[in-house]
Amino acid sequence: MNQVRTRFAPSPTGYLHIGGLRTALYAWLFARKHDGVFILRIEDTDVAREVEGAKDVIYSTLHETGLYYDEGPDVGGAFGPYIQSERREIYKEYAEKLIQRGAAYRCFCTKEQLAEARAAAEARGETYTYDKHCLNLSADTIQKKLDAGEPYVIRQNIPRDGETTYTDAVFGDITVPNADLDDNVLLKADGMPTYNLANVIDDHLMGVTHVIRGVEYLSSTPKYNHLYRAMDWEIPTYIHLPVVMKDKQRKLSKRHGDASYDDFIKKGYLREALINYIALLGWSPGTEQEIFTLDELVNAFSIEGLSKSSAIFDVEKLTWMNAQYIRALSKKDFIIRAMPYFKAAGVDNLNLNLISEMIQPRLERLDEIPAKLSFLTQLPEFSVDLYTHKRSGTNAETALPVLKETRLALESLDDYSIESLKSTLTALIERLAVKNGFLYWPLRIAISGQEVTPGGPVEIACLLGKSETLRRLDCSIAALER
Repeated sequence: MNQVRTRFAPSPTGYLHIGGLRTALYAWLFARKHDGVFILRIEDTDVAREVEGAKDVIYSTLHETGLYYDEGPDVGGAFGPYIQSERREIYKEYAEKLIQRGAAYRCFCTKEQLAEARAAAEARGETYTYDKHCLNLSADTIQKKLDAGEPYVIRQNIPRDGETTYTDAVFGDITVPNADLDDNVLLKADGMPTYNLANVIDDHLMGVTHVIRGVEYLSSTPKYNHLYRAMDWEIPTYIHLPVVMKDKQRKLSKRHGDASYDDFIKKGYLREALINYIALLGWSPGTEQEIFTLDELVNAFSIEGLSKSSAIFDVEKLTWMNAQYIRALSKKDFIIRAMPYFKAAGVDNLNLNLISEMIQPRLERLDEIPAKLSFLTQLPEFSVDLYTHKRSGTNAETALPVLKETRLALESLDDYSIESLKSTLTALIERLAVKNGFLYWPLRIAISGQEVTPGGPVEIACLLGKSETLRRLDCSIAALER
């Protein structure tokens, strides 16, 4: 086998969608598995839909996820330019060669003529295909139209008889009747190529050996093969990927506003977890293993593991996996990743080591941090009914004397470390001859205003410090005395 060369060729029409990122991941994994080359090519021929800044998002996303490309617009390479809009003259040259070989022709039909023909076909209940009206124009007629400056496109000339068969590495042999293939436009009137022309020329000139893309191209691939054969070029190996579904009825779709990579990162998902989960959307390692590093994915990945069936994007499964990744982070790495959320919660000036010990094991997504820690910056209003806890045997009446005793014990403390607070409260529990929960439950409620907190009352008091802990106790005691 020649050196494997794969490519990822996104359009800069918005943020990088999950389906697109999966295509990039599989192309990257296949190249790395075979010591090959991974290429990034930007397909920006749809000028009207291009979104400003989208190219930079593509670059940054691939770098953030570790999918480094060997050749591309911002890293260079021997087969550039790697942005299609910078390759216009190349497409024009090969479009002319296709005309010379009878595989393409100039079409001067106006938009009005085409719309009229389409409407007539639909009125007959037929699927519209171009009728090759301009295929047999004489050389003189064509020249006169060119001399008159009439706009034209270049269409592919596909035979009407017979059928075209090719083999896909996932879906096997695919056969399509040539009559079902339209003479699509290859080069538009403005000189920009369509995907039908550009992907074939670029894949050939860039030496792409394996074309990995979505299953939506499965039925149109025979059109591309007609171009390969017309130019006497070697046809690459095709690996078409199953659709990623939102649910059993709907596809994930960038056009319909479904979540992009960036959306999930903003929601507090870790890039490693997202890549791990996406890898399993349509591919199975053949084992029970679910958590993979990138290196492990490279070793495990194979075409044989790809499925023909659609994959449903299960946010709950992704969230479970994200929780595993969060809990596996070192404390230092967790603090770095969580810092934007600590700042949003207003707790970045507190003991982050302690906060991390409290909250890291309890998170599924990083964006849960502000809500879980909001009580540290402001004591919320709460009902005295929260003091009632069957297991601890507490209620508002029993809480009041306990909180008063607790306040006196904590007021005498200068050291608000975990050890000091714990020993002081343990001594108080022994002196009052009560169970731990009889003191700890009302204390938690009094200084946090919540039944559930990521840490216990000792950790909360430590984080709040002496002044704020006593202030909150005073407020809670006053509320009970009303």
